[in-house]
Amino acid sequence: MKSHKDATEDLRLLTGVSLFSGGGIGDLALHAAGVDVLVASELLPDRASVFRSNYPNTTMVDGDIRETKNQIIQEAKDRLNGEPLDILFATPPCQGMSKNGRGKLLRGVRSGVKPKLDERNRLALDAVEIALSLRPKLVVFENVPEMQNALIEHEGQVRDLLELISELLASDYEGRWEIVEFADYGVPQRRQRLITVFTHKSARSAHLKKWTVLPAPTHSQYPSLFTRPWVTVDDALTEVPSLDAAHARTASHKNIPYHRVPTLDDAKYFWVSNTPPGKGAFDNQCVNPACGFDKNPTHGSKHNSEGINQANRDTPLNCLKCGELLPRPWVKDGDEYRLMSGFTSAYKRMRGNLPASALTRNLSYACSDQKLHPREHRVLSLHEAFILHTVDAYDFVWGRDDGKKLSDKTIREIIGESIPPMGLEAIFKHLIETLLERRSTAAAA
Repeated sequence: MKSHKDATEDLRLLTGVSLFSGGGIGDLALHAAGVDVLVASELLPDRASVFRSNYPNTTMVDGDIRETKNQIIQEAKDRLNGEPLDILFATPPCQGMSKNGRGKLLRGVRSGVKPKLDERNRLALDAVEIALSLRPKLVVFENVPEMQNALIEHEGQVRDLLELISELLASDYEGRWEIVEFADYGVPQRRQRLITVFTHKSARSAHLKKWTVLPAPTHSQYPSLFTRPWVTVDDALTEVPSLDAAHARTASHKNIPYHRVPTLDDAKYFWVSNTPPGKGAFDNQCVNPACGFDKNPTHGSKHNSEGINQANRDTPLNCLKCGELLPRPWVKDGDEYRLMSGFTSAYKRMRGNLPASALTRNLSYACSDQKLHPREHRVLSLHEAFILHTVDAYDFVWGRDDGKKLSDKTIREIIGESIPPMGLEAIFKHLIETLLERRSTAAAA
């Protein structure tokens, strides 16, 4: 696959503005699709610094978009120099989005049961304001699927966010949205996002009556004549050298940058090393060689009288047959052991025969959701995260433009807050070829 620096050589450059850009992972896809990002914005200085180190020709406006949006607009107009803007790409924060259904949320807010709506949801409207000023041919939002249910307060009313955005853009734009599963585009990671596209009516060809947000899938969990199998963790990591978290000397590779993992203490290593592929440590069975009883009740959860899902408190920590301590996550109080609070997804191995579960900012913590290597006794390394997130397919430098050291914590956060660029590249190329009728010279030939 070509890097974004190479791909733009045979594709006529379009112009773009990127909002809520993070460290610039999503912008890899824009560049690979032939888009010259003129202006970007990011709230956090460390993310903005990583962005600048990778895109020195892009004007980065860092700070709160509510305070910098006029500067973003002016910088874009100056860079465009009278030419039209092709794409505005916005990835507003998702922390305020709810998994509850829209109707349930509305009833809860209006009845006073739900707390005040999350103000972060309103940041999408700042992107709309910028779009209305710059009038790009395409406005593309990326967010969690729960954006479909997001509510905001607007002019004294509780409104559906996507409905309101559509209304504000309705005079000039037609909008559609669809949930994408990135594993369906060859990404070795199961990650779902809502892609929302507004296309300017004057920019779209008059004959184009039907269009889709997403291109046809290239991969599938159940392959057919038209799709290949999902790319699995084992497929993606087959050539990565082994590590072991038992000791510092085995927990890193001296010749591969970022191929290192945190060591595990004796207790955690005991739990992890006895956890089968695709299973969680909370369900581990007896490892006493004289017993080997494998019918100890497994862990689970149930809803209490208030409808809150809580982990079971009666899951045994000692084998019911021999009484030996099971290799399940525990807390020790003096000489007493009790089961650690947690759900079955904690201390759980990924399955090697599937794409990875979504990489989060906690990807280096064994206690997080499905973060254990499929077979080895450790979490994933950052080097492996780059592969599973498809960042390794592009020219990307994990560094800051100010020369300061970039922490592993910031790298994890940038990955967890972004989406796999290879899948996003396929989406942008589809939208550009369908709605803007711009193709690479290779495709035209």
